[in-house]
Amino acid sequence: MTTFDDREHAFENKFIHDAELRFKAEARRNKLVGQWAAELLGKSGDAAEAYVKEVVVADFKEAGDEDVIAKLAADLAGKADEAAIREKMAECLAEAKRQVVEG
Repeated sequence: MTTFDDREHAFENKFIHDAELRFKAEARRNKLVGQWAAELLGKSGDAAEAYVKEVVVADFKEAGDEDVIAKLAADLAGKADEAAIREKMAECLAEAKRQVVEG
């Protein structure tokens, strides 16, 4: 194998690793924002856990964050607007990245 092949292989591995970390962080973010939303909705216990799962699953409907934002905006109507949801998602993503990196 040449040095070029070694570098190409290393870049491919880094890309795969970064994609996996991004997926884990986004899933963790959705869980954290789901917990926040469940609290705003007054859910606790099993109902809160079920709601968090709904938020996580909502992310698989389409690419990007818009599916999660749409679900949360509909569920939190009158409790949080879209700007507040986006802000909370950004906060949760930062926390989720920290958690994923720290393991």
